[in-house]
Amino acid sequence: MNAPFSFRARRWAARFGHVLILAAFVTFLAFPFYWMVLTTFKETKDLIDIRHNPFLFNLPPTLENLRILFEDTLFGTWILNTLQVGVLVTLITLVLAVPAGYALARLTGRWSQRLAIGIFLTYLIPPTILFIPFSRIIGDLGLQDSLWSLVLVYPSFTVPFCTWLMMGFFKSIPRDIEEAAMIDGLSRFHAFVKVVVPVSSAGILTVVIFTLTLVMQEFVYALTFITSSSHYTVSVGVPTFLVRGDVYFWGSLMGACLIVSLPVAILYNFFVDRFVAGFTVGAVK
Repeated sequence: MNAPFSFRARRWAARFGHVLILAAFVTFLAFPFYWMVLTTFKETKDLIDIRHNPFLFNLPPTLENLRILFEDTLFGTWILNTLQVGVLVTLITLVLAVPAGYALARLTGRWSQRLAIGIFLTYLIPPTILFIPFSRIIGDLGLQDSLWSLVLVYPSFTVPFCTWLMMGFFKSIPRDIEEAAMIDGLSRFHAFVKVVVPVSSAGILTVVIFTLTLVMQEFVYALTFITSSSHYTVSVGVPTFLVRGDVYFWGSLMGACLIVSLPVAILYNFFVDRFVAGFTVGAVK
């Protein structure tokens, strides 16, 4: 009688430990969103009063912070600008990185590895070194204070990394799949488009999420090239208008962070398996 009881006790203890660890991780990961929601709907005097509990609503919730965000700033315009730049940069990155990654993956010999390392090393160059020469190029092209300046510059650091990422992913796809497609009458290009690309959807999704996230959070180039508030992206417009000297509009700041981060978090949550697969396969290979 003691042995089965001891076994059940150990099993329930193990389950309880797993649940406890999972609850700790969920709490840790969900807390930033809870804090953003709490701060977004708190009154300013509730936020700054040190006698109030910071983890609860001590006064009734308010929509004033969201009103300031949408009526006193161009937050809606900044979101549209960010989406416009993000979509265009993502398309450019896919058009360049996917074929380049495939070509490097199928290239044989020592040059394949050397080219891959060289391409990845260009991604490691700090943006603070490049924004001055890029400013000269943007000025010569007449793209200053234009969203097209960001569309032109951002692929310079999304394409190298995504090429390296896709190269590792394509190396994990057996060549036999393409050879079988070509035996059936397809050209190499059609075999790539109709066979290889659908199989590599996890890597392509990884490129899309990585590029969109980078565009949303990039600050240096957006601040350097854009001067009109109507052309700002979210990463520049929010701190510029909601941080005035030593005055921080915490409720509106957190509201902006919440609105921008929720779609990304939902996208990650829906495709987390493919995203992790794309990153781990690309990194390992």
